[in-house]
Amino acid sequence: MANWLYAPFDQLQWVTISTPDSLSASPVMRYLALILDEAMAQGGSFKATSKGNLPTKLVRQASALLPEFAVAQFPVNISISEFAGSNEDKFNALHYTRVLADISGIIYLRSGRYHVKKSAQKQYQALGIQAFFKPMLEAAISKYNWGYLDGFEYDVDLRTFWLFMLWRIQSHSSVDQLVKEVMTAFPDLLLAFPTDDYCSPERNLSMLIESRFIERFLQFWGFVTINPRRYINAEPVARVVQVQPLLKQTFQFTINT
Repeated sequence: MANWLYAPFDQLQWVTISTPDSLSASPVMRYLALILDEAMAQGGSFKATSKGNLPTKLVRQASALLPEFAVAQFPVNISISEFAGSNEDKFNALHYTRVLADISGIIYLRSGRYHVKKSAQKQYQALGIQAFFKPMLEAAISKYNWGYLDGFEYDVDLRTFWLFMLWRIQSHSSVDQLVKEVMTAFPDLLLAFPTDDYCSPERNLSMLIESRFIERFLQFWGFVTINPRRYINAEPVARVVQVQPLLKQTFQFTINT
């Protein structure tokens, strides 16, 4: 467990992390390919908006990909979809991808333009989008702030436990079961949340895990999907994920349960 909690990405044990042959089912990697293709078509860079965001043309192209992803099986209004939007600020999965590409050192903003690093251009030409799968994944786990896209008042850094949580969710697909296992393995996590009349520490932790780990990590990457509807006919819906082929193609665990 110490290895899983504290070892660098490339020194993790009891798990093999592979780059899948096809990344077409991964929203993050498809959006990255759009960004790179746009830059390469213009000699290595393209103009950002005045706010420093991705241009509208690229946002439209990314929005148009939604029907190709497994998450499209859950139709939600375009105004609340994390996989579409009229601009980057309203399109969480695309914004997340752009931030990851930036902190991974693949792209950078200078003088109002997004540039693809020369070394990244060479990698892309030689190896395709696969070249950036592991660097982007490592950035998502170790450099990106998981609380960036939400407004939760109480903060727990779930990144430390990402591999433990992935191992468990892959084995049973139940969010409720996952939360119980996290509380059992790491009981001190609950101390970060106050006990109040509205929301128990357990409930707070559950909401954090579903939002930051399931929806805005695993689902953004195309590893799982989860039905956003919490109630059907006034009955609560069991929080169960559908594990996608990409998850098992990427992570092979060699530890027994």
